[in-house]
Amino acid sequence: MSLATSPEAATPVRIHADRSAGTLRIEWGDAHVSTYDALGLRWLCPCAYCRGEAGLPGWLDTGPTLTAEQSRLVNVHLIGSYAIAPEWADGHHTGYYPFVLLRDRCPCETCTAGRPNDSSSRTREVPS
Repeated sequence: MSLATSPEAATPVRIHADRSAGTLRIEWGDAHVSTYDALGLRWLCPCAYCRGEAGLPGWLDTGPTLTAEQSRLVNVHLIGSYAIAPEWADGHHTGYYPFVLLRDRCPCETCTAGRPNDSSSRTREVPS
């Protein structure tokens, strides 16, 4: 998929956070639907603390084991018309997830089959 030729592909028309199921569902302008599980979404956090800055690795890059609180979605805030900011049960809320990033990292079979494996799409187990 090329977002450059299809801007509606990265434009959500409906966003639904199901906190009890631990999912975030986005319906895009091109009729594609992405459903993110909370654990995968937490691993995707693009904030400086999680991803690093100034050439230094972030906390998520160290390969931590996420607790249930760190991957429990409690709220989602809209940031302008370009991103969302999930709020996690452990209080983390500084990650702005641009819609372009979310569409690029869509976890559906069709989208994942079309991109190479890399560490930014990994998910890890949450201890019970």
